[in-house]
Amino acid sequence: MTDVPASFDHEAALLACARGERRALQALYEHEGRYLLGVALRIMRDRALAEDVLHDAFLNLWNRAASFDPARGAARGWIYTVVRHTALNRIRAMQHEVSAGDDLEELADRPDPAVEAPDWQADLGRLDECLGQLSDAKRASIVYAYVDGCTHGEIAERLQAPLGSVKAWIKRGLAALRECIG
Repeated sequence: MTDVPASFDHEAALLACARGERRALQALYEHEGRYLLGVALRIMRDRALAEDVLHDAFLNLWNRAASFDPARGAARGWIYTVVRHTALNRIRAMQHEVSAGDDLEELADRPDPAVEAPDWQADLGRLDECLGQLSDAKRASIVYAYVDGCTHGEIAERLQAPLGSVKAWIKRGLAALRECIG
């Protein structure tokens, strides 16, 4: 997540949304909208779809603000999670599945104004190589989190591992990927 002014209180904005204060939702959009659009765009790979996802995510934020629990995590992280899950749910609803292998060639053949196909192939190949260097637990945790959209708790259930271990595997695994990819 990108830096925003420290003076903005995400938690207070969410609590205000829960009370029905529309100005709070507007303030959230003004402070985070462009960054959240970036999150949606990275997942959707289409600006129009990403904008639709962002709209739906802000409706979700408005409707679910009362379910935010500060004891379970930071408000800003919760907001980003809502956007991410909204995008992932949209992809699932579109029945847009990309599996390894032959589908990667199809994905690389699609023109993307932001990334040329050879870059996709190189990046995907390097990512696959780096993922292969991780331990099974770290690799599975990262895939469950970033491909399947699972929460840390869901990953812990799937792997039958303690929550703290899952969080550590993801943190260390991402650090190793960053180092490997360079």
